[in-house]
Amino acid sequence: MQKKGSNIMSLESVQEFFDENGYSDLKIIVTEMSTATVELAAKAHGVEPALIAKTMSFGLKDRAILIVVRGDARIDNRKFKDCFHEKASMLSYEKVLEITGHPVGGVCPFGLKNPMDIYLDVSMKEFELVYPAAGSANSAVKITPDRLQEVTGGTWVDVCK
Repeated sequence: MQKKGSNIMSLESVQEFFDENGYSDLKIIVTEMSTATVELAAKAHGVEPALIAKTMSFGLKDRAILIVVRGDARIDNRKFKDCFHEKASMLSYEKVLEITGHPVGGVCPFGLKNPMDIYLDVSMKEFELVYPAAGSANSAVKITPDRLQEVTGGTWVDVCK
């Protein structure tokens, strides 16, 4: 169960991550509208759904990972298995919150509760800017895909259809 105020704590962890790592130029955009789904986030930020960078949590045999993909992309099970040598298995809501410290709908690759390997799907490279969440279901960060890779230390992969 999510604790009251955890959205605020999650937003704060993202801001602290930015500040502590020299990324204070990145600004968290907080909206009045929910951004918990790709469609809602696109509407809230006035952009196409493809520009929303959704962060997905998967469990591998030995660890949990995050994969950030363009908003209209779907994981290709064959490409995932070729890349990670096992079947794609998404984490449960409870496990996502426990491992990342972010609630579902606000999961992002910043300010994580635990260190995690982060992968970025090449599908985002065609865009000038993308909008990943920033720790809550009404927040985002406007960022270039290259800067997203720099900030997260993510590895580029091709795992989407």
